[in-house]
Amino acid sequence: MPIVSAHVAHTLGRHLDHVFGVMGNGNAYFLDALHRHTDAAFTAMRHEAGGVVAADAHYRASGRIAAATATYGAGFTNTLTALAESAQARIPLLLVVGDEPTSGPRPWGVDQVALASAVGVRTYTVGDRDASATVLIALEHALTYRVPVVLAIPYDVVMREAGPLTDAGTVTIPAPLPPQGPAASAALDRIADALAGAARPFLLAGRGAWLADAGPALGRLAELTGAITASTALGRGIFPDTAHDLGVTGGFGAEGAMELVREADVAVVFGAGLNQFTMRFGELFAPGTRVFQVDVAPTATHAQVGGFVRADAALAADEIGNRLRSRGAVSSGWRDRVDVAPLREQEAGEGLAPDGRLDPRSAAARIGELLPEDRVVVSDGGHFLGWSNMYWPVSSPDRVMMIGTAYQSIGLGFPSVAGAIAARPDTTVVLTTGDGGGLMAIADLESAVRTAAGHGIAVVWNDAAYGAEINLYGLKGLTREPMLIPEVDFAAVARGFGAEGVVVREVADLEALAEWTRRDPAERPFLLLDLRISGTVIAPYQREIIRVNS
Repeated sequence: MPIVSAHVAHTLGRHLDHVFGVMGNGNAYFLDALHRHTDAAFTAMRHEAGGVVAADAHYRASGRIAAATATYGAGFTNTLTALAESAQARIPLLLVVGDEPTSGPRPWGVDQVALASAVGVRTYTVGDRDASATVLIALEHALTYRVPVVLAIPYDVVMREAGPLTDAGTVTIPAPLPPQGPAASAALDRIADALAGAARPFLLAGRGAWLADAGPALGRLAELTGAITASTALGRGIFPDTAHDLGVTGGFGAEGAMELVREADVAVVFGAGLNQFTMRFGELFAPGTRVFQVDVAPTATHAQVGGFVRADAALAADEIGNRLRSRGAVSSGWRDRVDVAPLREQEAGEGLAPDGRLDPRSAAARIGELLPEDRVVVSDGGHFLGWSNMYWPVSSPDRVMMIGTAYQSIGLGFPSVAGAIAARPDTTVVLTTGDGGGLMAIADLESAVRTAAGHGIAVVWNDAAYGAEINLYGLKGLTREPMLIPEVDFAAVARGFGAEGVVVREVADLEALAEWTRRDPAERPFLLLDLRISGTVIAPYQREIIRVNS
């Protein structure tokens, strides 16, 4: 007779195709059942946090939900930072874990439900009579609210007989949210009137617009109004017409592009949270710019927003377009009068910084020229974020992810490679990480090398320090010793895991990347570039943070 673990695995296997994690006492029977009763693939990670990170990256790269798994106790607590990141970033996934027996906690038990709740994550606990139904409810909750969910199996329940395996049902999720009611209709009218009368209209889109599949509708609206466009860091590539797009806004944006944004007289924001970084700490728009926001959030998310519509970005964009056409509105022509290509250019760098170490701007620019065009860029958190986001364009928002930035964490980089490559096995996955975060996640460098092989590249920005801390606190005169890291030979570590490791001390050393890209992916190993960069070159977005904090 099938056991509870078999019911959990069977039901999950009907709704997702990948599980990531580490095996232990609490999930051994679940993993056995997953192997025996489903076609879902399991990727072993080397740290429990890595399982959650990989499942998170899988969803960001594909839009398909995945699961992570860990044992109870220490296995579960090891996932908490990654779980908090997914909660903050609104990423749906399931974390399948063992839990304390129904008879009560053991001496080493912890209150896992309370711990999950503390980071904003709900727990569903499986019983022997409702296992399949509970899995479906957990999946539906994750997908409906775009959040991670913990699915707990008490230790004395995992092997209980639970009856024949059945197809208990399917998961349903709500339809896109249309603009509803007279207030929303009036707000759409105000936006349409503002755009119809705008001389310099500007459209900004974020990850929420991508999740709403709003790219085509936004492209039509931009053409209709003659608007200049741009995206948030997580919405890069959403607008179909790149000729009139300024690229990413905020601290990652080119200075010329951001100066042009301040010329806009009307700005409409779709599916973007307008955090302090996107808004350049309140300086993205000029004081006189009329700013409107469309989002599924309950209310406007920034004080500068003067009109808000709660709605799906694609539906709202089409509604605005319909109103403009009914008014006989014509294009402002602003986009036709501006050559945006020069405005997107970033600083070229000096090759070597005054201290003799590699200028990260020069390295980033050259790597951007050499990377395969078909790529997904995954990023850890840290000062180096500026370089990849400024110099490595991507073709769509599902090809760039910053895992850690929502929760302001580091050390989640290497395991994200495994999730991204499982979602997109034929592309090249490029990781960007720092030496501090890289050392935290070093166990899952093995996972990255094993899973991505010749489709994977890791770029380690190695400045022998916690760069963000040096910039924020070292420059204030605080003791620097705790902020320093002995220079680690990441290239040698990578070779120990079976990768090709290259130390890059000058731009010419990046010829190794050019040679690697010319080889057949089936015949080349994973590549790690250990960039010995100067910490004296500070990314523009970090300079903004320094200015605000000083």
